[in-house]
Amino acid sequence: FIEPLVRLLVRPLRSAHPAAQRLIYTNLPEAFVSYFKVALLAGLVLAFPVIVYQIWMFVAPGLLRHEKRVALAVVGWGGVLFVSGVLFAYGVVLPQALHFLLSFAGPGLTPQLKLDAYLTFVARSCLAFGLAFELPFLMVMAVKSGLLDRNYFARHRKYSYIGICIIAFLLVAGDLVSTVLVAVPLCGLYEAGGLIGRMFGGKQTTEE
Repeated sequence: FIEPLVRLLVRPLRSAHPAAQRLIYTNLPEAFVSYFKVALLAGLVLAFPVIVYQIWMFVAPGLLRHEKRVALAVVGWGGVLFVSGVLFAYGVVLPQALHFLLSFAGPGLTPQLKLDAYLTFVARSCLAFGLAFELPFLMVMAVKSGLLDRNYFARHRKYSYIGICIIAFLLVAGDLVSTVLVAVPLCGLYEAGGLIGRMFGGKQTTEE
């Protein structure tokens, strides 16, 4: 089943630059190790719902009814947002990023992409956006729980944007183009989380 998975991961490259879709490997174990990593990641993804279910069956008997509702909301919305982020990265961001990065190829410059480096880039980008899409949910939870007041995020917007840029830079390991592609949607998600928090948050504090 590994070949279809690798073809699926290479699809954004094919749509961005058909001439560069042939990947190479420069040492003998690289292809085997790369395929093993893909198989391991696929196994973890497939096993994750079972792991969550087993954890829930262990924890649920000790929770009160309202605690169960909160836990289910956290797991449900958190999972939906993470998957949405991964799909957004795969379907929108990766083709655009690859198209831009490969646009520098020309008569004297031919891209030769290594299998391991490409798969790492795809996995890291999908993980970064999956985590990034959790931001609005975490913001709303912070307001609903009373940890922060409903206008906290609006007051600290400037510092939050700086933090977002730093986090985006670290998530993509210093690639400038990918940093921008992560930071811009993150800022939009930050504004969405702040807006929803103001709409459905608790009472305003006297400081407001």
